[in-house]
Amino acid sequence: MNSSRRTFLKSAGLASASLLASLNGFSAKKAPVILLRSSWQTVNIGDIGHTPGVLTLLEKYLPTASVRLWPSDVGDGVDELIRQRFPKLTIAKAPEEVKQAFAECDFLLHGSGASLVAGKDVDRWRKETGKPYGIYGITFSVTRDGDDSKALSKASALDIDILSNARFVFFRDTVSLGVAKQNGVTCPVMEFGPDGAFAVDLHNDPLAKDFLKEHSLEDGKFLCVIPRQRYTPYWEIPAKKRAFDPQRNARNEEMREHDIAPLREAITAVVRQTPMKILIVPEDETQVKLGKTMLYDPLPEDVKAKVVLRDRYWLTDEAISTYVRSAGLFGLEMHSPIMCIGNGVPAIVCRFSEQTSKGIMWRDIGLGDWLFDMDNEKDVAGIVPAVLAMAKDPKAAKLKIKKAQQFVRERQRETMEILKKNLNA
Repeated sequence: MNSSRRTFLKSAGLASASLLASLNGFSAKKAPVILLRSSWQTVNIGDIGHTPGVLTLLEKYLPTASVRLWPSDVGDGVDELIRQRFPKLTIAKAPEEVKQAFAECDFLLHGSGASLVAGKDVDRWRKETGKPYGIYGITFSVTRDGDDSKALSKASALDIDILSNARFVFFRDTVSLGVAKQNGVTCPVMEFGPDGAFAVDLHNDPLAKDFLKEHSLEDGKFLCVIPRQRYTPYWEIPAKKRAFDPQRNARNEEMREHDIAPLREAITAVVRQTPMKILIVPEDETQVKLGKTMLYDPLPEDVKAKVVLRDRYWLTDEAISTYVRSAGLFGLEMHSPIMCIGNGVPAIVCRFSEQTSKGIMWRDIGLGDWLFDMDNEKDVAGIVPAVLAMAKDPKAAKLKIKKAQQFVRERQRETMEILKKNLNA
């Protein structure tokens, strides 16, 4: 065979292989590998929810990407929960596994959280690898002086530098976005981006159904309610090994009745004026006791007859399977409402200054009239009427959240498109 014929056959073979690859939807470029830094703790179903939410978005919008999870805590059954939903996921826990992930991954994605939670780890990533990174759905640490528009940053110079050098930063509330700009963050893409927990689709229907049946709660005929204190008393959770904080405890004691009494009033109004029942649930471990002492125990006997107290903590999958069978949720927490809206369930948010600006996301997604500031007595007075309206007209409540849900989903798509462009680049 002469050389010209060999050259022709080689060229033809390469062309055929290229055409075949194209026809089969393959690319010569390696599929991207993403390192997700997330999973902050397991004592709160919202902190659990951040991770499966972002993983669900990656699965939906970047199906060819491979993902490694670098968690802080996936104990207490959360590891199994995540692996069951995402069987192909690699979880890097040990130092050698993290080191391997640094070598294999092309991009680090810092997941949703109350702040730049793992800023030091992002800094380590950029110094050791020189590879790109992005921040997805955080609140930028702020304090308030009574006016959210005048929020002040507490962020360190390191945080500002990390944010400025990210490929993108998505803030889960627009107050945080404004604070970042005020503090000189210069990231080329800074936008509102929904908390990752909006996308959680975990379910545990058997557990939820059994509990509801045991307590005679029928689908669509009960509301869920969650209490909260100004500061989570982590010192009450043995696994957290936190020292007692007298200052925070004093603030909790000072505001506990003020903050939780309107929820009791709403429970009483719903029970006495509608056919709805009430289910008291926790978002973190400390709220099981709080629900009993501050919501259930003080209720009048006629009201108690239609109120169920969940007397143990649960995981995110059972919680969502319960929420989707309810007519809605109200209370002083943030992430159960987030997961409700993501799953088509109405949710009313009550917030206070100690929670930073994250609650403002309700205004950002178009549910501002379901956002109540506990530091504003005019707002506090509106809680009972809003909850009662939700209970009296569940269909209208569901219609009310449709636009917000659509807005969140569109932003999820747009933010994932920005991540995809950075991976391709």
